[in-house]
Amino acid sequence: MKKEIVLILDFGSQYTQLIARRVREQRVFSRIIPYNTSASQIQQLNPKGIILSGGPRSTTDIKPLLPDKKIFSLGVPILGICYGMQVIATMFGGKVKQGCDREFGKTELFIDDNRDLFSNMPMNFTCWASHSDCIVKLPPDFVRSAHTLNIPFAAITNRKKKIYAVQFHPEVTHTEKGAQIISNFLFRICGCSGQWTMRSFIKESVEEIKKTVENSKVVMGLSGGVDSSVAAVLIHKAIGKNLRCIFIDNGLLRKDEPAQIKKVFKSGFHLNLSYVDASESFIKLLKGITDPEEKRKIIGHQFIKVFEEEAAKIKGVKFLGQGTLYPDVIESVSPSGAPSSKIKSHHNVGGLPEKMKLKLLEPLRELFKDEVRQLGRELGLPDSIIYRQPFPGPGLAVRIIGEVTPQRLNLLREADSRLLDEIKKANLYHQVWQSFAVLLPIKTVGVMGDERTYEHVVAIRCVSSQDGMTADWVHLPYELLERIASRIINEVKGINRVVYDITSKPPATIEWE
Repeated sequence: MKKEIVLILDFGSQYTQLIARRVREQRVFSRIIPYNTSASQIQQLNPKGIILSGGPRSTTDIKPLLPDKKIFSLGVPILGICYGMQVIATMFGGKVKQGCDREFGKTELFIDDNRDLFSNMPMNFTCWASHSDCIVKLPPDFVRSAHTLNIPFAAITNRKKKIYAVQFHPEVTHTEKGAQIISNFLFRICGCSGQWTMRSFIKESVEEIKKTVENSKVVMGLSGGVDSSVAAVLIHKAIGKNLRCIFIDNGLLRKDEPAQIKKVFKSGFHLNLSYVDASESFIKLLKGITDPEEKRKIIGHQFIKVFEEEAAKIKGVKFLGQGTLYPDVIESVSPSGAPSSKIKSHHNVGGLPEKMKLKLLEPLRELFKDEVRQLGRELGLPDSIIYRQPFPGPGLAVRIIGEVTPQRLNLLREADSRLLDEIKKANLYHQVWQSFAVLLPIKTVGVMGDERTYEHVVAIRCVSSQDGMTADWVHLPYELLERIASRIINEVKGINRVVYDITSKPPATIEWE
C-alpha cells in the first residue's frame, strides 16, 4: 500500500475527497495532505504522482494559497485541477484573470492534443466545470491541450517537467471521460501498477498490527456497527485472543440486537467478547430526562464509566482499538494544516485514550466507508453487519421524544422491528440510507373494535442520502406504507396512529433529536 502512493494537496475543495476516491477506484492508494506540506516531507513519502486539488480561493488574492515551489523540482508528475491549474499557471509566470467567462456545470470540451492525459479519447466530450477565474496567458514552456467555447485554456501541459493541468473537474461523474483522464495520469504518466486491493490491505495491515502490538493486549468497544465490527475482525485476524472486545448493552438497542451481535462475533468469528448488560443503570439515569442533549451526555458518560470498569479488569492492555475512518481524520485537519474549528469526535469512546493512558490502534484510519464495506466482505462478515444502516450512538433514546422509560422503549422497539421487517421484505433496506420509527410524546384518539382508544403515535422516517450531510425522504409505495402502519397498529399494543415524515434535510435533520 505504502510502496505506491499518489498524494493530493488539498486547497479546500469540496471535491478533494472525491479525487482520492477516484484514484483508489483505479487500485492506486491515495492520501490527502495540506497544500503547504513541504517538498522534503513529500519526498520522504516517495509518491508516484501529485494532484493539486481545486479550492474556493483565487490566485489573484493578495495572499493566495500556494504550495512549496520545490515540489515541481522533485521529478514527480503533477496534475492540477481547477484552482490547482491556476496555481501552476501563476507559479510558472502565466496570467490568471478574475471574473472572466464563468463556467458552472456541464460544458463542451475540445481536445487540441490527444496524447498523454487525453490519450484514446474523442476530440470533444462533455466535462463539468466550476470556476470564475481562468488563464488568459500561458506560462513559458506550456502548451494548450484543450479548450472550451468560453475559455481558451481548459487544459495545459509541460511535458518536459511532467506537469499537466485541467480547468474542469475530472473527478466528478458529470465529466464523461473523467475516469479515463485520471487513469491516463496514473498509468501512462505516473507509471503506477494499480495493485492496491483490499486483499493487499489486509495482508499489510495484519503485519503492521502484529509489529505494533507485539504481545500486548488490545481492548475495544464493539457496537455492532460497520466500522467497529470490521476493525475488530481485522485486529483479531492479526493478534487473536489478545484482542478483548467489550459489548455494552445499554438497554437502548433495537430488538434482538444484543443476541445477533453475540452470535456473529462470539460464535461466528470466535472473538474474545465480553457481554456487559448495563441496561438497568442507563435507564435509571435517564429517568425524568427529556432534553436530547442531556440524554446524549448521560449516555456518553455512563458508557465511558462502564467501559473503563470493564477494561480495568483486563491485565496487560496497552492499546485501544477504534474504527476511525479516513473522513474522520481529514475532518480533523483544515487545508492549511492547522486544527479545524470543529473536530469530529470519533465514536463513543473518543475520550478514553487520554484518561486510560492507552495508545490508539486505528487500522481503518486510511479507508473510506465504501472501502471498509469491501474490506468487511473480504474478511467474511455477513451482509447484516456490512450493510447495516447508520444507528445513533445514544440508540433509541433519541428516537423517543420525551422521557425514556422501559414501557416506551418496548413500544418503539416493537414498532421499529415491524418497520424494518417490511422494508427488508420489499428489498429496500440496502437502497435507503436510514429507515426507523420515532415514538412521539403525544397520544391520540382512535377506534379499535368499536371502542374508543387513546394511545401513542409513531412516526416513520425513511431517507435516501450519499453521506448523511443532506437527505431526501423516500417515496415509499402506498401499499408498503399501508402494510407498515397496519402491522404496527395491529401488532403493537399501545399504538393507534402511524404518520410518515416527508421532510428533507435541510431544513430538518435525519434524526428527530
